[in-house]
Amino acid sequence: MKFADIKNDIAFRKIFGNENKTEILISFLNAVLKLEGKKKIVWVQILNPYQVPIVLGAKSTILDVKAKDQIGNEYIVEMQVTDKIGFDKRVVYYTAKSYSAQLSVGEDFAKLKSTIFIGILNFTFLESEHYLSRHLILDANTYEHKLKDLDFNFIELPKFNLEQKQLQSLIEKWVFFIKNAENLEVIPEGLDDEGLKTAYNEANQHSWKKEDLEAYHYAQLREMDERAEKKLVEQKKAMEIAKSLLQTTLSHQDVAKHTGLTVEQIEQLRVELNL
Repeated sequence: MKFADIKNDIAFRKIFGNENKTEILISFLNAVLKLEGKKKIVWVQILNPYQVPIVLGAKSTILDVKAKDQIGNEYIVEMQVTDKIGFDKRVVYYTAKSYSAQLSVGEDFAKLKSTIFIGILNFTFLESEHYLSRHLILDANTYEHKLKDLDFNFIELPKFNLEQKQLQSLIEKWVFFIKNAENLEVIPEGLDDEGLKTAYNEANQHSWKKEDLEAYHYAQLREMDERAEKKLVEQKKAMEIAKSLLQTTLSHQDVAKHTGLTVEQIEQLRVELNL
């Protein structure tokens, strides 16, 4: 088997936004939110189902899947590959906007249902060492949870370092899948969750249509270009800082330490500036 990189635009939407395989999203949501018994999600309607032509033709800065469960609660599952300025504020704005969009003008506020945000991040966002965190609106003194309709959850992939043999809970198996599927050749043994099994099968590129594979590889190239562009911008910024520092008494080693450039780059820059 050849599994896709789940963090890829196309793979993420194809798996979690598959309206014909909603058991995948149901299993994932129940695992992340630790829903059991009568609280478990048993049905979802995906509000923005996966469509290759739309995804391939647009460069979206927000990669998400939206769904509604059997009692009307709405879910936003978002994959964020790189950290961006204002990410924390955008998450609150985007979730609140989705929440308010449930009502039309003149409708009763009582009709509003909870909106739950789940962000899968390929970067470190919070100071906590835990890879999974939940953020609620609580009373600062008593921790009373009266304002229940907005719920924020984050999965920070860099903090998850469990190996396959160490996996126990369903959420651990899900996060392992998202982070490591592209490096696996077979479905791990011992999976007893149908949703996760289906996710592995859907991630197998050998079963994909030609148009899905083309869109997937296009997204890979686009991401590589974006990373290269970001690296170039960062290097130019580091060079400008280095130019200023070379006007001081700092050694080449110290300038390199402050800028992230190599000592060789600093020495070459000094020659170019005739310092």
